[in-house]
Amino acid sequence: MGKQRIMEIWVGVFVAGGFAALFGLAMQVSNIPVFQSVEGYNVQMRFDNIGGLRVRAPVTMAGVRIGRVSDIRLDPSSYEAVVTVTIERRFDQIPEDSDARIYTSGLLGEQYVAINPGGGVDWYLADGDEIFQTQGALVLERLIGRFLTSMGDD
Repeated sequence: MGKQRIMEIWVGVFVAGGFAALFGLAMQVSNIPVFQSVEGYNVQMRFDNIGGLRVRAPVTMAGVRIGRVSDIRLDPSSYEAVVTVTIERRFDQIPEDSDARIYTSGLLGEQYVAINPGGGVDWYLADGDEIFQTQGALVLERLIGRFLTSMGDD
């Protein structure tokens, strides 16, 4: 009777460990940084359209994640989306004349912000700076509408 009880306890521990591992994997895959915090500096950028960009979306440079989107709000005077991103401190030499664009990973994937480095090397982005050269998200419906309109002109 004692061996049966010990076996049941070990099976329970094994199953609980499996569930904990699956939970951790799900958190990593779902892009929710529960156990990690991004320490860095904030940079703002304005877009005419952010599409489906969400808070916690990745910010990349040359395909490498350098930060995350920390806030999205609407500017009531210019009616532009103001996106605040937090860039990790170790990436502190991004030229001030860099530009930012919103891309989609894959055909129906999540959207992210890509920063393309500028040519200047004398001034770098710091906490509270703004990237002025931006390109909003590509809206698929608008692109299809333009294509169909151009097909009708022929």
